[in-house]
Amino acid sequence: MLSSIAKKLFGSVNERRLKSYHPKVAAINALESEISKLTDDQLRARTAEFKAQIADGSKKIDDLLIPAFATVREAAKRVLGQRHFDVQLIGGMVLHDGGISEMRTGEGKTLVATLAVYLNALSGKGVHVVTVNDYLAKRDAEWMGRVYRFLGLTVGIIVHGLDDEERKAAYECDITYGTNNEYGFDYLRDNMKYELAQMVQRGHNFAIVDEVDSILVDEARTPLIISGPLEDRSDLYLKIDQFIPRLTPADYDLDEKQRSVALNEQGNETVEVMLREAGLLTEGDLYDSQNITLVHHVNQALRAHALFQRDKDYIVRNDEVVIIDEFTGRMMPGRRYSEGLHQALEAKEKVQIQPENQTLASITFQNYFRLYNKLGGMTGTAATEADEFQEIYNLEVVEIPTNRPVSRIDEDDEVYRTVEEKYAGIIKEIHEASRRGQPILVGTTSIEKSELLAELLKKSGLKQIDLEDPKRFEPIFNAARNNQPNQHFAVLNARFHEQEAVIVSQAGAPGAITIATNMAGRGTDIQLGGNLDIRLAQEVPDNLEGEARKKAELAIRDEVAAFKAKALEAGGLYVIGTERHESRRIDNQLRGRSGRQGDPGRSKFYLSLQDDLMRIFGSDRMDGMLTKLGLKEGEAIIHPWINKAIEKAQAKVEARNFDVRKNILKYDNVMNDQRKVVFEQRREFMAEESVREIIDEMRLGVVDDLVNRNIPENAYAEQWNIPELKEGIAHFLNLDLPVEEWAKEEGIADEEIRERVLKLADEAYGKRIELNSAEVMTYIEKQVLLQTLDHLWREHLVTLDHLRQVIGWRGYAQRDPLNEYKSEAFELFNVLVRRLREQVTGQMMRIEVVFQEPDAPQLPEMTAEHIDPATGENEMGLLGLSPPLGGASLAQRVAPSERDPNNPATWGRVGRNEPCPCGSGKKYKHCHGKLA
Repeated sequence: MLSSIAKKLFGSVNERRLKSYHPKVAAINALESEISKLTDDQLRARTAEFKAQIADGSKKIDDLLIPAFATVREAAKRVLGQRHFDVQLIGGMVLHDGGISEMRTGEGKTLVATLAVYLNALSGKGVHVVTVNDYLAKRDAEWMGRVYRFLGLTVGIIVHGLDDEERKAAYECDITYGTNNEYGFDYLRDNMKYELAQMVQRGHNFAIVDEVDSILVDEARTPLIISGPLEDRSDLYLKIDQFIPRLTPADYDLDEKQRSVALNEQGNETVEVMLREAGLLTEGDLYDSQNITLVHHVNQALRAHALFQRDKDYIVRNDEVVIIDEFTGRMMPGRRYSEGLHQALEAKEKVQIQPENQTLASITFQNYFRLYNKLGGMTGTAATEADEFQEIYNLEVVEIPTNRPVSRIDEDDEVYRTVEEKYAGIIKEIHEASRRGQPILVGTTSIEKSELLAELLKKSGLKQIDLEDPKRFEPIFNAARNNQPNQHFAVLNARFHEQEAVIVSQAGAPGAITIATNMAGRGTDIQLGGNLDIRLAQEVPDNLEGEARKKAELAIRDEVAAFKAKALEAGGLYVIGTERHESRRIDNQLRGRSGRQGDPGRSKFYLSLQDDLMRIFGSDRMDGMLTKLGLKEGEAIIHPWINKAIEKAQAKVEARNFDVRKNILKYDNVMNDQRKVVFEQRREFMAEESVREIIDEMRLGVVDDLVNRNIPENAYAEQWNIPELKEGIAHFLNLDLPVEEWAKEEGIADEEIRERVLKLADEAYGKRIELNSAEVMTYIEKQVLLQTLDHLWREHLVTLDHLRQVIGWRGYAQRDPLNEYKSEAFELFNVLVRRLREQVTGQMMRIEVVFQEPDAPQLPEMTAEHIDPATGENEMGLLGLSPPLGGASLAQRVAPSERDPNNPATWGRVGRNEPCPCGSGKKYKHCHGKLA
């Protein structure tokens, strides 16, 4: 009650925020007449002037907002022929303030970004513009890049297939366009390099995320992962597999319905005894943190034996375990169970065990984008996820008013009893709208459903357009020219972004029918009558010049104008939703494609009681109620109350999904804190000229650990563990010291022994430096330190992953799994630090240098993975990027002596800076490795 009164008196929070920007908009407008009189050179000179003011500290970036925005507006007028509206200026200010500009489709978000991008690029620290696919990155960098270059700024693009030199050059630019995946993978790869000069990114100053809801909410459900082959663990799988048949059903709890199995207390004791007898469990209990990986392998072996049946869940064929799809009963060669389960099945069936893939590095989008000092975003739909943006990214959503009032009509949903009736209603509506000459966009929730609808449309007499045909639009245009119903439709599914953007651009032609999944064509406006620029580019031959060219262009302009008039008369774009999505935001994205810039439009959703969302909130009772009300086959029920009920159901699902994402993030934050420490430590190691002091400190730490462990403080000499101390000194320090004799000396204490061990260890290392030369040892120390840290970090990631899978069981003991995970992860991290000291010291105390042609440290073979949350497919695989990142090949390295200079097929993987194997004397990157 009080809040509604306050809102009427003072306006909503959003209204008050918008109001605060009005004085700045007025100030920018006041400068317009003055700036419009400047010559191009004078306008460009303002950039250098702004940069100088920031560099000398006389002005801050915020102080330059008004003159900088006015400069960009004038540049856009001259270069693009587009002038920023007042609401677009407000959108730019929201981005600059580190917020999310929610702007309707067609309001010019791409142009809005130029304001905040230009202003923040003046600092020289770089601005990243993040898009959802490579096509949009290239398009926007070229399109808006004309404005930036006109004003004297540099623009780079990050797309797949670039090598490190090209990436570094792009990141060095004032403004860099790229996709969320590319930025994230570059960050991970940078933190696997061995020299600072090899790193491509130069920091995380400011990023603007286009389609921010898609990237920071939808895509953020799955992490970015770089993986590589794991060392062969066949023996471990085979050893553990031998224990499982010795267990009895009394040793584990099996739930076939939930397909779960777990050792009980008796089973744990039995397995512990068997592991100790086999020498696999050497210290602590089975569930101690250092044995987490062992627990994981035992659990997977138990699952393989208790839950998976040969010839039902899988078959053995040609010495391979092949999965059988539980729904279709078909074999799925090439697919493998993850987390070591497939290897456990291979051990069970005594076939060759294929190596696992190991996570080399991973990060969630939430934690990557929180690296930026400042973050902004734009989208047409963010308000429903405002709480998530605020809580996770500290981003406030500001709804920007449209330049012209929205005149789209959003009709109530039509609810049918069955899916068949619903589709019949949709097809009938498509035919009627097409006869009126109204362009139609049909939104589906998946590729499968779009293909199902396509088949039904074909049966109803329509023909599907071949997207590869250069004349694909002609049947639609001919129908519009002759005032006849269109008989053709296009199907888009968000896989071929560049091609689909062209299709979507013409989806506003009179009578056009376009079926699209939720993401297809995002980032491209549907203009009524069709997109003039794309038609001019495609239909006017390049060799046409002079009057002939003007005549051809005029004919297309006139036709597009005539088509627009027809589409407007028919009611504008008609958006049909084939079902409600779990999230209101996705539905709003679809609706928002219609009614751009004040155009008329219409939207309607068709539902059935068999749809996923309807099933969730009790379709059985509703079905019975509709039957009693006398709803006949083919009839639909339409009422605003149903819309409200569905929206409430969607809000509940959204809240549940947010809780899931938040919970995942809580666990990932634990790893992220450790990731930051490790990556920061790596950078410090790489930045140091020499890491000898660090090596010396590690050696001191190892000596302290050995003495403290075997000669406890205030312990009697009889309690000292001298044999183990001697063994530890030999193992970690490569020294044979008379520790037994020292221990017999009268009055000797632990401190004296510590000092003797350390003195002799330092002397031994000093001799090794003299023997191998200080310069060589300086290089080796850094490489050993970095490579050992990388190896241990990768093992640590695997262990944390295994810990995460089993930590939930602690809940049964009334202990918070998250707190338990934090505690165990901290303990494991301490183990990592201790092992780093020990392994580096052990290697350096044994190092012997053999002089030969040095090989630069090579990154391991890597594959990129980002699972599409909607389809479960690897996005990088769909792009042809599953092989190693950066455009590299999966080919193995081949010894130079085995390469045939005349046959590149024998060269294997060649380093970019290696001499070209052809014998030209040039570097490979300047010869056969030169990019086209």
